[in-house]
Amino acid sequence: MTGSRLWPDTQLLEDTLLLVWHDALQDGWDGIELMQGCAEGADTIGGNWARRNGILVRDRPADWEGPCGPECQPGHRRRNRRGTEYCPLAGHRRNQGMVDEQPRLFVAACYRKSSGTADCARRARKAGIPVLLLETA
Repeated sequence: MTGSRLWPDTQLLEDTLLLVWHDALQDGWDGIELMQGCAEGADTIGGNWARRNGILVRDRPADWEGPCGPECQPGHRRRNRRGTEYCPLAGHRRNQGMVDEQPRLFVAACYRKSSGTADCARRARKAGIPVLLLETA
């Protein structure tokens, strides 16, 4: 799953995950896992929901402070509120890594047109992975 850091509707997301889980079980899938990007908001809500329900969670955090990728331009690193330098493209690399794992479905909880959520959903669709989009203003 992927989602906005400011996702406001815990119940909607948890209900959606429950329905997706139920449908997968009904279709004969076992070994169901939830992969999430470890950000605050929707990712955390989804991870907590899965753990409460005994579902394996695969955490895929972005390596914000780690080395840059070949797509990075010199001098593009920024400083966060704590003064730590980070790569602003780390989230995109994490999103692509999640897509590269070829999940059966992405649940995308998008609030206020979140650019990170939209990026992950776009990458999933491009890879032929279905995306169940939840949107709220």
